[in-house]
Amino acid sequence: MTEFWLSAGLLLLAALSFLLIPILRGRGRQQEEDRTALNVALYQERVAELAAQQAAGVLDEVQLANGRDEAARELLADTEGAEAPRQGHLGKVLPLLAAVLVPVMALGLYLHFGAADKVELTQEFAAAPKSMEEMTSRLERAVEAQPDSAEGLYFLGRAYMAEQRPADAAKAYERAVALAGRQPELLGQWAQAQYFAANKQWSPQVQALTDEALKADPNEVTSLGLRGIAAFEGERYQEAIDYWKRLLAQLPEGDASRAALQGGIDRAAERLGGTAGKPAAPVAARLKVRVELAAALQDKVKPDDTVFIFARASNGPPMPLAAKRVTVAQLPLEVELSDADAMMPQMKLSDFAEVQLVARVSRAGQPTHGEWIGQGAPLANTTQAIQHLTIDSPDP
Repeated sequence: MTEFWLSAGLLLLAALSFLLIPILRGRGRQQEEDRTALNVALYQERVAELAAQQAAGVLDEVQLANGRDEAARELLADTEGAEAPRQGHLGKVLPLLAAVLVPVMALGLYLHFGAADKVELTQEFAAAPKSMEEMTSRLERAVEAQPDSAEGLYFLGRAYMAEQRPADAAKAYERAVALAGRQPELLGQWAQAQYFAANKQWSPQVQALTDEALKADPNEVTSLGLRGIAAFEGERYQEAIDYWKRLLAQLPEGDASRAALQGGIDRAAERLGGTAGKPAAPVAARLKVRVELAAALQDKVKPDDTVFIFARASNGPPMPLAAKRVTVAQLPLEVELSDADAMMPQMKLSDFAEVQLVARVSRAGQPTHGEWIGQGAPLANTTQAIQHLTIDSPDP
């Protein structure tokens, strides 16, 4: 924006010069006109004096004529080179007023109808964001500047989901659907946001959205995943397997989600083969952990910084199996992690015999990376003793 205002200032100076220079030049012409008027007055006075001398008998007709001719030559010599007077009716006040009002009106019209905010956003987006919060803030301003951009709303919804703000994400996706139409991918994302906003409770609206998305695109990945979760929670294990196998076929080789998805399929298959068709009861898993912040870090964190306390498989996918979210201001704190805190129904704490406890401070509110971390040694998921974690190391 600095370059814009500098350029605008230079253009303003140029515009003022066109208006003010003629006024300044007019002052010189006025002085010239005043000098010419004086010469004419002196000429008239000289002629009157000659006439008086002729009337008094001092000069005859020839001498009078010669005197007039001499005065006329002097007047002509004095006024030679002077510009003809120009007729002007604007005066001095109107040009000066125009010089001030024109740029002011132009600036006002530009700020109202122009795109200064979009220019500023473009320059800001040229630099990489330093945190997820900064990226979300940029997307919010971009959507505010362009409320009819479905693409901006889609990415804002993704950012809200990454910050664990599913209710805000659902609103963003709803607006995107209204603008771009009921595209399967948008419907699936909208359904997912509503599912997590309702604390992972299935609802008729989520059902309707996933039905519509899968009718338009039978391979819509988000809807397939959600329908598999709903079937698993409803103990319809074969249906869950079918949905997740369809989803697995859409994921490329090497995708990090494939291992977790295959684990869910395997667990659904195990429960499908349980006695009398009932799922096998999982081993109870409840881990108690007390989390503290090292004294050396007290001055390096803020009270409202997010703290994630979670358990992950010692040998398995890196995503948390069970997690709780608190703030630095709540530390020290004792929490309990169980299957009720599972991030995904098909990946629970009781499904992995050995786990690791982790506590992470994340200023950006991201569970996968942050500034400081505390980690425990691997332990059985049936451990009863309270575990102690101290957040004391930089997050790698």
